[in-house]
Amino acid sequence: MYEQQELSPGVIPDVLEDFLTILIHELAMYLDIGEDMNVPDDFTQSEMQTGMWWRHLAAGGIAGAVSRTCTAPLDRLKVFLQVQPSKQKISDCFKNMLKEGGVNGLWRGNGINVLKIAPETAIKFAAYEKVKRFIKGDSKHTLSIYERFFAGATAGAISQTAIYPLEVLKTRLALRKTGQYKSIADAAYKIYVGEGMRSFYRGYIPNILGIIPYAGIDLAVYETLKKKYFMTHAQDEQPSFWTLLACGSASSTLGQMCSYPLALVRTRLQAQIIHPSIDPSTVTMTGTFKGIIEKEGLLGLYRGITPNFIKVMPAVSISYVVYEYSSRLLGVNMT
Repeated sequence: MYEQQELSPGVIPDVLEDFLTILIHELAMYLDIGEDMNVPDDFTQSEMQTGMWWRHLAAGGIAGAVSRTCTAPLDRLKVFLQVQPSKQKISDCFKNMLKEGGVNGLWRGNGINVLKIAPETAIKFAAYEKVKRFIKGDSKHTLSIYERFFAGATAGAISQTAIYPLEVLKTRLALRKTGQYKSIADAAYKIYVGEGMRSFYRGYIPNILGIIPYAGIDLAVYETLKKKYFMTHAQDEQPSFWTLLACGSASSTLGQMCSYPLALVRTRLQAQIIHPSIDPSTVTMTGTFKGIIEKEGLLGLYRGITPNFIKVMPAVSISYVVYEYSSRLLGVNMT
């Protein structure tokens, strides 16, 4: 599934390199700031020619839909905590969610969260391949870490620009009160009529800026682990699953800690309803940052991060299992 490089003696074997790549990729996906800001997968020339690539993407999409649905209550809880103007206990916030919308209300916003997987993945993959071809030109060299980061960040920016209105809708639907919107279409119509087209790109700038530290740290830490950690071991000494899990968790957690404040500001901007009497230009990213720090302190920039961490392990586990079964059904060779 991933392009292989010539590895010098002492470097982690290909199979383990693939495993660590997938592991960090999955952890990054669920320690999210956008929803999927990590760099897209690299497919081999054979997979591109035989059309096997779309089966990988389809299996990943199915896995993502199932895992997101299973962990949707935690994701909605995170959004609720992010928009609270004062510190609130997770248990109290969860009780309020149940009281207002019942058990079914815990999955508000999940429908559109699942629907946007397909267009986001397709656009990002197509853009990534175009940018890679532009960078390579006529040569057939393997992309360097910096080139892959640039290609991935550019593809992420393009896909996020295209589907960003769905991100805004997801946030509004997750925060809606019972009876506020009848459907996704009704929500889109009411937001457009009441706030205008610009409201569908509220929080766009911090969302795009978040790609840089998130994807960059993901790749940089992976390369560091590959060059520093594994070269200290014998060539035939393979690290345990738990060692790889710890490495992947560390890299994704670092990326999350650096990027999360941008995610919180983005959500605050998405959730804030701007009435016609209010000048939209007065509600800015820098203004929101200043307001949070002045009223809530630096810790306010990390409000809601706990449920985001809690959902990672079940989300990744579910994703792996569903991806494996989906791949088999789609005829993907997992060996």
